[in-house]
Amino acid sequence: MAANQSPLNASDSELRRFHFRVVLAGVGVVLALALLGTRFFYLQVVQHDYYTTRAEDNRISVVPIVPNRGVIVDRDGTVLARNYSAFTLEITPSKVDDLEATIDGLGQLIEVLPKDRRRFRKLLDESKNFESIPIRTRLSEEEVAKFAANRYLFPGVEVKARLFRQYPLGPIASHAIGYINRINKRDLEMIEESEQAANYKGTDHIGKTGIEQKYEFALHGETGYEQVEIDAGGRAIRSLSHTPPVQGSRLTLTLDIKLQEMAEKAFGDRRGALVAIEPATGGILAMVSNPSFDPNLFIDGIRSDDWDLLNNSPDRPMLNRALNGTYPPGSTFKPFMALAALETGKRTPGQTISDPGFFNFAGHQFRDDKKGGHGTVDMYKSIVQSCDTYYYMLANDMGIDAIARFMGQLGFGQKTGVDLEGESEGVLPSPEWKKRRFRRPEQQKWFAGETISIGIGQGYNSYTPIQLAQATATVANNGVMFRPHLVKYITDSRTGEQTMIEREPLRRLPWKPQHVETIKNAMIGVNTQGTGARAFAGAGYTSGGKTGTAQVFSLKGGDYKSSRLKEHLRDHALFIAFAPAEQPKIAVAVVVENGGFGAQSAAPIARMVFDYYLLGKLPQGAAKEDDVEED
Repeated sequence: MAANQSPLNASDSELRRFHFRVVLAGVGVVLALALLGTRFFYLQVVQHDYYTTRAEDNRISVVPIVPNRGVIVDRDGTVLARNYSAFTLEITPSKVDDLEATIDGLGQLIEVLPKDRRRFRKLLDESKNFESIPIRTRLSEEEVAKFAANRYLFPGVEVKARLFRQYPLGPIASHAIGYINRINKRDLEMIEESEQAANYKGTDHIGKTGIEQKYEFALHGETGYEQVEIDAGGRAIRSLSHTPPVQGSRLTLTLDIKLQEMAEKAFGDRRGALVAIEPATGGILAMVSNPSFDPNLFIDGIRSDDWDLLNNSPDRPMLNRALNGTYPPGSTFKPFMALAALETGKRTPGQTISDPGFFNFAGHQFRDDKKGGHGTVDMYKSIVQSCDTYYYMLANDMGIDAIARFMGQLGFGQKTGVDLEGESEGVLPSPEWKKRRFRRPEQQKWFAGETISIGIGQGYNSYTPIQLAQATATVANNGVMFRPHLVKYITDSRTGEQTMIEREPLRRLPWKPQHVETIKNAMIGVNTQGTGARAFAGAGYTSGGKTGTAQVFSLKGGDYKSSRLKEHLRDHALFIAFAPAEQPKIAVAVVVENGGFGAQSAAPIARMVFDYYLLGKLPQGAAKEDDVEED
């Protein structure tokens, strides 16, 4: 059949197959064009806005502009924390192949000390890999010029202009002011929880302690932004828009920094704390914690050897003793106990006891500090001469529950709410507290004998200096209590509007005026004829006070001889006071750790503070050890 097939038939068959292939190919082309057209339509029309945004993002970079941190000043305008601009040499680790080689190369061009390397390594451990980290700060103009000429040799390294925090007065009031340091992971979590992440773009530092920490968001300000057009190489071509940053608010403190400086000098090299409060407002005039530290050490990242000195010192300079130190109040507790007795009806001012020099209870003898006792003692004499036996008896008559209720009104055993973080509560003893404190049932029971020593400020009593100062200021202010605070007002940097802090009383205690006057008169007697008389001899004003001595460990019936004890085992010296007595403008609480008698170590410091604040001068001299009464 093949031989008989005509060429014409063969040609028709091939032609049909050809036509089929052409049609099939045409359909394929049409389908491909349709798909391509559909894809073009999807990309150009449906996804137009999305890809336009992507293209703009590649073309435009948003650069955060860090705001200028707010300034902190004292009540008279003296600058306590400010900013200045300087150049830093920074490395972005993610853009550098060999960190050590890069640092070595930089060291041949610009001085890089071992301490700079150690700080860099420390910051590297705390930072994200894409963040730039300073290897040198505060470059000179010559060093900036040297690097600029050789920048091409160091990819991932650049010079940046940074704002640096400065504390012009160094360690003065450092526990109150605080310091800033680089942001760590914990800070980032806090920022995100506070929904402030967008406002901290580009920010490297944050307040770590003190006012810098408590008022961080007010001091930080608002971050600005600049939109910059960039080329394919990531280089800036031109600025498209600019939103300027808003400087942080200005904080004006209640502190009198000259008074603060004088009070710190009064402590010398002794450990301790002082809090001075304005009774009519609660404003803190001075807050001393000695020894102190220089907050400037922390700004760039503290050197490891400096940190070791601070952190491992037996004097614990990083501890804010005014806020976190807890001490038995000793005899400074007695005026508050006497006021409680009057308010609860357990004593009258003229009611007397006979003091043989001890108080026997359940077979145990509680001794007075004066052998042979004070004789016949009324309330006035009990405070002026600091009679322990009077308060042993009073505590026994009142009972622990009544004591705890009254002292709780004065703020003992609870945070004052001062505008600083990390305040300690102290211990206001009570049966309920003991149940919470101890685990074993036999330890949780409150024994009547434990109440006796509570009356003289010993036993489980343990309070902070700021609690003692607040309670003293409340008595001086006739029962009107204010929350202690350090910030007087906040000034908005844009509007200049001032927001006042804590102008309303925290509470008004319903004390009878005659009861308060009885206590205040007795405290005046302390400074005119009692245990504080030597320290306040010749003062040009009338003041009220109370000395106190708090045991560091139990004598177990033995005699106290400070010369035979190691320094850290000696008693703490305390003093509370207010002045002028007619209309108190200042109330203080002073603690000198292991200072011995309050009249000897703590009262002279209070005298210096009062003389300076009320008269503008220092006292002529301090009391000598042989001239003071014990307490």
